[in-house]
Amino acid sequence: MSTHGDLAFFVLLARQGNFSTTALELGLSPPAVSKRLAKLEDRLGVRLVNRTTRRVSLTSEGEAYFQSAVRIIRDIEEMEHRVSSARDTPKGLLRVNATFGFGREHIASVISDFLRVYPEVDCKLVLSDTPLNLVEDGFDLGIRFGNLPNSRLTARKIQNNRRFLCAAPDYLERHGVPRRLSELAHHNCVILRQDNENYDVWRLEHGKQTESVKVRGNLSSNDGEIALKWVIDGHGIMLRSEWDITRHVAAGRLKVILPAYAHTDADIYAVFPERNNLSAKVRIFLDFLSVKLRERMPQAFAARIDDFA
Repeated sequence: MSTHGDLAFFVLLARQGNFSTTALELGLSPPAVSKRLAKLEDRLGVRLVNRTTRRVSLTSEGEAYFQSAVRIIRDIEEMEHRVSSARDTPKGLLRVNATFGFGREHIASVISDFLRVYPEVDCKLVLSDTPLNLVEDGFDLGIRFGNLPNSRLTARKIQNNRRFLCAAPDYLERHGVPRRLSELAHHNCVILRQDNENYDVWRLEHGKQTESVKVRGNLSSNDGEIALKWVIDGHGIMLRSEWDITRHVAAGRLKVILPAYAHTDADIYAVFPERNNLSAKVRIFLDFLSVKLRERMPQAFAARIDDFA
């Protein structure tokens, strides 16, 4: 087995975290995976993982080997992309990470359309409530909202997006419509716990001013679809992206509150690890994604949401 093959094998095992799923990915038996790991450790002369009944965890030597392996594999892939004579033909595995709601609503359909046009591409879409580490987890690109703290990622803006306060008409009839931002402190707010933010402090722009309000409520979730359903059911007020609420506002299921206030740091980006040359599958998919999202969401991004308030 080549050194490159050993690197790829160990990276897969480290990411999967157990022999069974690694064996499934490789088409091997768990004992065969264990035997291959033992041969690698014997060759290196160190123990790379701690074995338990269900999972494996990396030793300090294993963590160092994993980090170096990820970097070497990425460098090899980039070298192959640079010398490939078929750079303009999308092919191979495209790995994409997106949030649950946006991924289900839009990204999955865009990928479906993309594969009809480029059948030589295989796609792995992984949805998560918080962004995954694209570099360490081996993704080609991810979909993110707002500013990007990771300087190792390159970002391409694909849609404008704002977040607005909203509630069901039934809730507002029972509890009244807030006329000032400070009044939110006296309302039940449905809180979305995502992206390691301060969940209970909402910051909104009003003209050139930014105001903050601390909110409380008896419902919170890390799943945006669940939280939005609670709001539609009349349980409280939520701060939610316009791409997700415009159709509900237009249908009368939700009403925008204080439409002059908005959280504007919520634009939608495609992000990918820094590379001098993007592969054809990533480069062409980025262009395809931008076009398709504008086709799929004309109302959410062309209409002024405060027209429905």
